[in-house]
Amino acid sequence: MTGNILYTATATAKGGRGGHIRSSDGVLEADLIVPKGLGGPGGAGTNPEQLFAAGYAACFEGAVRFAAREAGVTVGPDTNVTANVSIGPREGGGFQLSVKLQPHLDGVDPAKAQELVNTAHEKICPYSHATRGNVEVTIELV
Repeated sequence: MTGNILYTATATAKGGRGGHIRSSDGVLEADLIVPKGLGGPGGAGTNPEQLFAAGYAACFEGAVRFAAREAGVTVGPDTNVTANVSIGPREGGGFQLSVKLQPHLDGVDPAKAQELVNTAHEKICPYSHATRGNVEVTIELV
């Protein structure tokens, strides 16, 4: 992408998975803890998978709401998206992610909700564009 950037987020990590993160504006700042499932101590702190899940969930819900507005569909106040981000070993070495998105479109019939979710995933959400072909993403309406 060149020339038409609307926003750039900047964050710095120090200490890897057991370190600390901070956004350039100081709004996001957190300690990182390796989860027990990955051999770490667990406890208070976040991890890259939680941060990715939060970002994808928020972005995808925004994309769904955008698709709904474009289609003239009103979504209720309890609309939300849960993102489940999993990590595991890659066949060729290293690790890989998988994502399960669980959108709930409050007050929207299931067929229309599926249509809006498909549009959000295929045409609007930048996280969906970034993961396509790289990360297994499944979507399950709730």
